Amino acid sequence: MSTGADGGFRTHTELVRDADRPDSWLLVVDGTPQSHVDLSDPTHLDFEYVRRLGHVADLLAPAGQPIDVFHLGAGALTLARYIAATRPGSRQRAVDIDADLVAAVRSTLPLDRRSGIRVGIGDARSWLAERHDARADLIVSDVFAGARTPAALTSTEFFTDAARVLRPGGVLAVNVADGGRLLHARRQLATAAEVFAHAGVVAEPGVLRGRRFGNLVLVASDRPLPADELAHRAHRDPDMARLVHGDDLERFISGARPVRDADAEDSPAPPSGTFVR
Repeated sequence: MSTGADGGFRTHTELVRDADRPDSWLLVVDGTPQSHVDLSDPTHLDFEYVRRLGHVADLLAPAGQPIDVFHLGAGALTLARYIAATRPGSRQRAVDIDADLVAAVRSTLPLDRRSGIRVGIGDARSWLAERHDARADLIVSDVFAGARTPAALTSTEFFTDAARVLRPGGVLAVNVADGGRLLHARRQLATAAEVFAHAGVVAEPGVLRGRRFGNLVLVASDRPLPADELAHRAHRDPDMARLVHGDDLERFISGARPVRDADAEDSPAPPSGTFVR
């Protein structure tokens, strides 16, 4: 399937049944598992980083209260389905550049017409730039061309536009993939800290220490993060995670320079075999 400004090359997409869980599917793009959906139970979040994004959504407002969400990168709409189930009446818009992928997901994994989820086709950065100010309570950036985040979605200019579109107290959550010395992740956190008053990152200790390549969930807002509860939920996950914020975050990003459009690069490619399940 072809991509455009977010990717620039052709992709191969598969929707594969989960043999271990009835009525569940795995979305695989260029050999990389990108989404898991349980059609019978949309509150089941199989991927560890999606569970952490779920925690962010859970803590954004009182339980059950509808929220407005923009999803950059549609995938199989796992998180959008989760929010629709846990916060009925939420208004959600998702955008993805891959029209064929969106069509395949709509056909094989159809949405409830009452879900409040709308999906559009387009470049995520350009789509966000066209949104009006203060329109979203939550923006989730989970865009990958294959297994790499396009450079355009890593810069100060992108983060600044996200801050513009968020309402006061709104939250930006970004799926960041990195490993080793975490140079990309540190620069992403430094970028967030330059734009937002409060920022943090949730990841497994092994990923934070550079022992393996994996996903880190960046969280940023103009209000203090619900740090205690977010840390508690992350710690209780099957794949236990840590929240790094405050003074610990300052140490984590020490020496890292914020990313500008002029020097932005795609996120690093994962080592071969990283996402074999």
